[in-house]
This record gives sequence, structure tokens and C-alpha cells, in this order.
Amino acid sequence: MRAVRASAWVLLLTAVLSGCATTAADDVDSAWRPGYLWQSVAGHLRMLSAARPVDAVLADPATNADVRERLELSRTLRDYASRHLALPDNASYRRYADLGRPAAVWNVVAAPELSLKLKTWCFPVLGCVGYRGYFDKTEAETLATALRAQGWEVSVYGVPAYSTLGKLPGSVFADPLLNTFLRGAEVDLARLIFHELSHQVAYADGDTTFNESYATAVERIGSRQWLQSAGRSEQLGATESLDRRRAEFRTLTMGARERLDTLYRSSASDDDKRREKARLLAELRAEYARWRDASWGGDRAFDAWFDGANNARLGVLAAYNAQVPAFERLFERVGRDWPRFHAEVRRLAALPRRERDAALSAPSLQ
Repeated sequence: MRAVRASAWVLLLTAVLSGCATTAADDVDSAWRPGYLWQSVAGHLRMLSAARPVDAVLADPATNADVRERLELSRTLRDYASRHLALPDNASYRRYADLGRPAAVWNVVAAPELSLKLKTWCFPVLGCVGYRGYFDKTEAETLATALRAQGWEVSVYGVPAYSTLGKLPGSVFADPLLNTFLRGAEVDLARLIFHELSHQVAYADGDTTFNESYATAVERIGSRQWLQSAGRSEQLGATESLDRRRAEFRTLTMGARERLDTLYRSSASDDDKRREKARLLAELRAEYARWRDASWGGDRAFDAWFDGANNARLGVLAAYNAQVPAFERLFERVGRDWPRFHAEVRRLAALPRRERDAALSAPSLQ
């Protein structure tokens, strides 16, 4: 009976991975196929088998000093998330696994040549998502090559974390901390933990924009509160400066996205659309270069992104940011009360998508 129950949960696992997220002409595809199912299960089980309790890793004299420092911080952040942000108090992110690679999974996103609508893959339970995730980068690149051959514009990018939505039982199956969490500034670790825990609070099946925008709003608000409460004023200033730069990046890219979307929806011929698309993308890169060299002091951190800018990259950006301002205003509207905020988000998640979008587009949240 125990083996049957374990097998059932492993099958469910493939349907609830939220960070992993054929007919060549379709823009909706089923991800429920034996090969993909196997790589999902095997990859996740390898990750779980590598995980040890954080306390055990800290007690191990062989643990690297930098890893030790970040894991000690992770305990503080994990407790803060539950006590002050009303995020789940469970076994998630209380174990640690070093995967020996720079990303937890690699996501593949694709869009048509003359559209920003992302190709979606559908799972039982989870619904449809605009990306497909692989534990092996080579497998992700293989899919990307096949999609490009079919005429899709594609982007492959590594992600440091994903969530099983808290749906798997017991501490052994709980999402662990990963070595991919520990890079960057302390606030980046805070944001990752807060973001991933948010997916366990509210999740709307098949609505990537809602889910990721909500989690992004939680990570931004929560990390600012944590820095303030911890008296880390210097880090708070640096974080606010980085957030301003990211906001400028979104302004730049979302403006280009809107212009391209207007073009693609127009009655122009496909040839005219292609010519204008090339002009708009060249204009985007030139505008970025001016911005980089003036406002950003020559920082070339985004060069590679703009060099490869295409419909897939611009399409997936909207999924993570489009509704963030609405969620931030909702947080203010409920008096910055975390339990009330999460409850309202859960209520919205239960609505039909059209009603949910309408509620987030209401004048009070704009």
C-alpha cells in the first residue's frame, strides 16, 4: 500500500511542477508523454535524494564557509516568511541539496514569428503553462532546436527554483533549498524563498500571469519589509536602486512589446510586418544602448538579453510582471495585512479567468 501511495504521488508530481514548466502547427501541446514524464520524475527524485536537513549540513565540518553563512540566513528568512508574511509554516526549504549545476531546471518558451502569444503545454491538475521545463539543459536545447525548425521563435533560460505547490506529503517530498538559491546578494535569497512559498498559498490553474505576478509582488514587498526589520539600510538602498533599474528595463521592454503587439494585430501584410518588426527590434536595441551608456553607467549585464530579443523573450516577460502593480495596490488596499491579502488573492484565484482579470484591472487597482 505504501508503494502504491508513493507511486501515485510521483505521478502527481509531474502535474504540479510550476517552474517547469505534437502537432507542429498547434500552439497548445500536451506535456503528458512518457519521455517527458520520466525526465520530470527522475530529475525531481534525484534532487530530493541529494537533500539533507539544513541543520545537518550546518553541523558538517566539511560545509563551505560561504554555504554555511547562506544556510544560516535561510533559516532566519524561512522563519520570517511564516511569522511575518503569513506564508506556509511547513517543511519546504528546510533541507538543502547541491545539484552541481547552475540552474534547477531550464525552461523553453516559444512564440510564433508574428505573434507574442506563447506556445503552451498542458498538464493534468496544473493546467496549461507557457513554458516547458527540463532538468537537463541538453534536452531543453533539443526541444528548442526542434521548435525553431518548425518556425517558432524560442528562448531557453535557466531558473534557480520551482515549486511543487506544497501538494506532496511529508518532509522528504518538500521542496528543498538548492545551491542555485545561494548566488547573489542576501536579498536575492529572501526573494526566492518568499516567491516560491507564495505559490503554495494561491494558484490559479493555467494562469501563469496571475500566479507569477502575485509571487513577484510578494517577493518584492516581503524583501523590503525584511530588510527594514533587520536594520539593513545599506542593502535596502542598493536593492531599491536595483529595483529602479529593473523597472526601467521593464519600461523599455514592455514599450517594445506593446508596439510589436499592435503591429502583429494590424491588417498589414506579413511581409510588411516582418520589415517593421525588424525595425522595431533594432530600435529597441539602440534605445537600450543609449540607456545603458547614460543612465546605467555602461553596465552591460543586459547585453546578451537584448542581443537575442525575440517574441518568445518579450512574451515571457509579461507573464512575470504584467499584474504586479495591481497586486501591490491590492496589498495597500487591505491595509498591508498579509493574511487578508493572501485570502483575497485566493478568492481571485478561484474566479473564472475573465472575472479575475477584470478584478485586477479595476480602477481601484490601477
